Amino acid sequence: MSNFEELGIRKEIVKALNGLGIISPTEIQSEVIPVLLNRDTDLVGQAQTGTGKTAAYGLPLLQRIDPAKNQVQGLILCPTRELGQQVAKQLFRFTKYTEKIFTESVYGGEKIDKQIANLSRPTHIIVATPGRLIDLVDRKVVDLSGVKTVILDEADEMLSMGFKKELDRILSFVANAKNKWLFSATIPQGIKQIINQHMAEDAHRIVVSNKDVVNKNIEHQYIIVAKEEKLQTLGRFLRSQKENRGMIFCRTKANAQKLAKQLIAKNIAADAIHGDLLQKERDKVMRAFKNESLQILVATDIAARGIDVADLSYIIHYELPEKNEYYTHRSGRTARAGKKGISLCLINTMDISFIRKLERELNLGFKEIRESDL
Repeated sequence: MSNFEELGIRKEIVKALNGLGIISPTEIQSEVIPVLLNRDTDLVGQAQTGTGKTAAYGLPLLQRIDPAKNQVQGLILCPTRELGQQVAKQLFRFTKYTEKIFTESVYGGEKIDKQIANLSRPTHIIVATPGRLIDLVDRKVVDLSGVKTVILDEADEMLSMGFKKELDRILSFVANAKNKWLFSATIPQGIKQIINQHMAEDAHRIVVSNKDVVNKNIEHQYIIVAKEEKLQTLGRFLRSQKENRGMIFCRTKANAQKLAKQLIAKNIAADAIHGDLLQKERDKVMRAFKNESLQILVATDIAARGIDVADLSYIIHYELPEKNEYYTHRSGRTARAGKKGISLCLINTMDISFIRKLERELNLGFKEIRESDL
């Protein structure tokens, strides 16, 4: 299908999509949307981050909501608060020209009283992290009895973060939901158990290949550098970028903090975002980055879920990611809205095999950069 109207999306939603520059459906959107629009069904969608999953499930969900009914009709579970906030924001953008559909995002790390007050307003869709949702249900401030559609987004990530018990419990709350849609980059044993226990045997299975999930406007580069010279090489690259803004990724919280401090010591406007920050601290860093008083954000993979900042010129992999989908997710922070961007890996000679693996599995071409090119 070449456009969203052909897939069955209503004109007023298509108008909002066009305004966001979303014109042609991605592979997962083309496959998933007609299935989810046409009838009540359970669905398992396997696709990497960056393939357009939010619109794939979000658009059919919005078309299933009855705005006249003041009750929670849709529930979306996400692994992190950033992803939850991002999903809620996207749904809001999609409904710019429709009748008012109210979405609330609830997550740990923020005062629960404020979220309870927000939920007392009309709410059609809740986007939640599992732990906070259970807190709200236990306090009897959330009524899930009217939920017809429940969505697990990045289900494998929720599992790896230790949310298996919470997911089982939440799915038992909404056992009568007519639609259960699960999206996951991988299907490990724990996800298979959730599918077998909570979803229909004839659930639709849709698998989207890894190919073409990375934006074609991104130039993928690597530079081979000794560990002790890494920081120096990074500094040279940043100087070559002048006023351009970007993100740098590390594997661990400790390394992200350490690198941010090293950059600050070099008078570079940088800060770090990671799992140990309080919500107000995270919000402060993100505000500074979005209003451009920070030039560089150093992040871990989990902390960066859902971050959407316009006009980033580059992504630097100071440490290589653990998983292919993390590379896709990291790189996807640059080259937004048709612009070009760079995704640069700082590696040692032992890492070349990982670069070749990414080339094969993600259908990419990497260019080697030398120190003299910086």
